[in-house]
Parts: sequence; C-alpha cells; structure tokens
Amino acid sequence: MGNGRQQHEEITAYLRSAISSQEFAPGDPLPSESELCQRFETSRGPVRQAMAALRAEGLISSGRGRRTIVLDTVPTQSFDGVISYSEWCRQSGFEPGQLTQSVTRRPADPALAAALEIEPRTPVVSVFRLRLLNGRPAMVERLNYPLEVGRHLLTFDTDSGSIYQHLIDSGVDINNATRTIDAIGADADDAQLLGVAEGAPLLRVRRRAFTSNGTPVESSDDRYLPGTASFTLNTIRGNPSPLSMVSAR
Repeated sequence: MGNGRQQHEEITAYLRSAISSQEFAPGDPLPSESELCQRFETSRGPVRQAMAALRAEGLISSGRGRRTIVLDTVPTQSFDGVISYSEWCRQSGFEPGQLTQSVTRRPADPALAAALEIEPRTPVVSVFRLRLLNGRPAMVERLNYPLEVGRHLLTFDTDSGSIYQHLIDSGVDINNATRTIDAIGADADDAQLLGVAEGAPLLRVRRRAFTSNGTPVESSDDRYLPGTASFTLNTIRGNPSPLSMVSAR
C-alpha cells in the first residue's frame, strides 16, 4: 500500500480508464467509497480525492447523498490540454505519439500571412505531423509559426514530444487561442496517413494562438478521425464560452 498521493493517483487512473473503456458507461453507478477502499486497501481520503478529480473533469456526478453516476466517457481539458495534443492525451490517460512528415521554412502564402498578420511571402516555419493516440493514427497536424517563433523548431526533434511545451520552455509567450471547428473531406495526404479513403469526413480544428499583447504566434489546421476527439463548450451566463477538447474514445 503506497502513500495517499500515490493511492489517489492510482484510483483516479483506474476509474478514468474504466470509464473511457465503458466498463462503467454513462448512467452506470461507480463502486461505492467502501468498495474502492477495500479494492485499493486504503482509507476514504484518497478515494474522495480521486472522485473529486473525476468530478472536476466532468466524468461523474456529484453524488450528494446518492450513488455516484458516470456522466461521460471523456474528460474536459485545461487550456494546456486544448493547445497541446500531448498534454491532452496524458491528462486523459492516453499515450501521445507523433510521426513528423516535414519541418520546412517557407514564404507565407496570402491566407497564412493574413492569419499570422504578416506580409505575404514573409518567412514562416511549418510542421506537418501525424499524431498518434495509444500508438494508432488519430490526427493530421499542420502547424505554422512566424520565423521568430518557428526558429525554435528548426533544431528541435519534433518526433520527441510536445512542440507546445518546447516553445514555452524556449520563452515563447502563448497566452490565448481561438478555434474554428468544422468538417472537411480528407485530402490525399490525410487519407494516406490516417488510413481512410480520400474525401472521408474528418473533424477539422483551425487554431490561432496569441501572445498576451495579441500578436499571433501560431496558425494551425488539425484534422481528426471521427470518433477520436470531440469538443465541449462550457458556458457561463454573461461570460465568453471557452472550448475544451475531449477524447471520444
């Protein structure tokens, strides 16, 4: 039996995985606190911490004197989870991966220049990657950065992990982002990498990320296989509505 923190994390991981695999499907009751205490040979403290974590992720009901019920199979994510695919996967209990197809320095075409608010043909750095979820193709990622940001990637092994984290570690200010979500047919590159027919529907998320003073630092185009990801819109009366990315698996 480990310490409380280790037990809390172990219980959280077990329940999250069981919910994700639909061992406990939406509407099903979770094991009681006493059952979980017995299963993990622990006190109620770590069990309650695990339950609180899952409630914060929107996976389970609050209970309030009744048996805790599964609400959803996918957790909502933080800002880092929305921006960083790798962080989203880890927070959701999945293993991220990537296979880089290209990293290029090129002149911005008019559409990209408009998105980054730079002059056409200004140098940018573009990254084209296949993203994996538990070792399986999940999304095709096209990332574009102004040269002063993208230069940090020209000597970075983009197969080694999170580009977002590398940029943050390099001192890039990524403060907020906007997302546009629609559906698009797979082009030839998408189809080959994702193993679908050309023209097959994909969920597309176009993102623009900005510094704290509003300067664009990224324009991206992510294309997900159906059933791989969905998005939750959280609304509070009188406030803007941030989007949270969730796994649909």
